[in-house]
Amino acid sequence: MQYAYPLLAIFIWAGNTVITKMSAGAIFPAEIGFYRWLLAGILFTPFMLKPVITHWPAIRPNLGKIFILGVLGMAVYQSLAYFAATLTSATNMGIILSLMPLMSLVMAIVSLGQRLTAGALAGAVLSFAGVLVIISSGNLAALLEHGVNLGDAMMLIATLAYAIYSTLLKKWQLRLPPLVLLYLQVLVAVMVLFPLFLTSPKIGLTQQNIPLVLYACLLASMIAPLAWMQAVVRLGPSRTTLFFNLLPLITALIAAVVLQEQLAMYHLVGGVLTLGGVIVSERWTTVLGRRPCAA
Repeated sequence: MQYAYPLLAIFIWAGNTVITKMSAGAIFPAEIGFYRWLLAGILFTPFMLKPVITHWPAIRPNLGKIFILGVLGMAVYQSLAYFAATLTSATNMGIILSLMPLMSLVMAIVSLGQRLTAGALAGAVLSFAGVLVIISSGNLAALLEHGVNLGDAMMLIATLAYAIYSTLLKKWQLRLPPLVLLYLQVLVAVMVLFPLFLTSPKIGLTQQNIPLVLYACLLASMIAPLAWMQAVVRLGPSRTTLFFNLLPLITALIAAVVLQEQLAMYHLVGGVLTLGGVIVSERWTTVLGRRPCAA
């Protein structure tokens, strides 16, 4: 039963990558990005006002940090993903997103003083090679000639933003209930994305795109984070993070069924390299530069 929580979160987030792709053409990226967090904020508010007031003494001195977390984790990450979806496939997005744990590990080594391991170094090389295969469609010469697809580049930046978010979350260790912190970040996203929403073209809510907004809000923004929090409590952060490695595979399978995206050999090769790099980085824990103890 304890494994149901991380699996539920991963399936929802994989589905949300496909929903993000389906939103392209059905609703403008700035619209769904804003509506998603606005609806989540409205639904959370009746239950969260009292906890926010109760924890205000701890919230007030950390408002700047909460703002940065909300911008990176909610506004920048997901908004860029919606823009990327207009230019690349859901399968590519899922595989690039699988770099997030490795990016977080590298940042932990740089900013949190975590020791560099042989696995982190080897994993970085493997995963980087895998992403190169994906964004070049298996043709590295074409990548050198034409550059990176703009959608893939946006997804890389979005993944980097979320990795920075995860690192800051660990570094700052804000002493707030997870649900309160999530709610405050949702409010930040609404505030930050509102100007972009106002100045962007709009299709408006329609019979076609309302289900996409509801999925992004109810499942991806509310239920999946709550399930992930429960998984961290029950399994611990390290064991829970391992389930993130399933994201590219599940995303690719859902995209193949729902969007009829064709899985090419370069997807398989790139996916195996990227996933292998993450696994190696987590499993091979020999610290580099450690001197053998004198006999």
